Amino acid sequence: MSKHLHTDLQSLERNLLALGARVEEAVRLSIAALSQKRVDIAEEVIAGDREIDLTEVALEEECLKVLALHQPVAGDLRFVTACMKITNDLERIGDLSVNISRRVRALSKWDPLPVPSLLSEMAEGSTAMVQSAIEAFVNENGEKAREVMRDDDHIDAMHKRCLRDLMDQMKASPESINTLMLYSAVSRHLERIADHATNIAEDVVYMADGDIVRHQREI
Repeated sequence: MSKHLHTDLQSLERNLLALGARVEEAVRLSIAALSQKRVDIAEEVIAGDREIDLTEVALEEECLKVLALHQPVAGDLRFVTACMKITNDLERIGDLSVNISRRVRALSKWDPLPVPSLLSEMAEGSTAMVQSAIEAFVNENGEKAREVMRDDDHIDAMHKRCLRDLMDQMKASPESINTLMLYSAVSRHLERIADHATNIAEDVVYMADGDIVRHQREI
């Protein structure tokens, strides 16, 4: 590997990790806004999304520059390819954090209901998946990435249970349907965050082990 390529790959990794930290913070704040019913925190997440979007564009351009200038091969090529895909998934997680924050804003206009315990459990699980996926990237740890992929089934199951419980509550308390519909949307956003964390984990497996595991049942 040339010195210039090594320097550019280090810069790329450093910038991607900075984006990952910002996205992790957005997820954490959106969950805090939900659990504490803090519209001010929700507004902070919404306002910060522009920076995440701009960083995603800059990182994609950086990846393309590395490909054009250095024409990396083997593991270096897998690394750059994975970075391009992971960057996109991180931006989408940021968008979903904004969506949750907007639901918090809407919830403030209706009669308060406690956040369903299953929703809180989903939030904790999805957040942990994002953190673990980024850690797997940092350490190029394919096995840890595979653990993240396995955790996605658990989040999917909780999402289905949460929707069933919320539907039952809507039938029992029609007057609360607006709040319960918003909680349903939050559940869907959390499930999608877990999906994007899984995508990142799949890309880490490709980067670390050279295995393409996307769309495969066996992990």
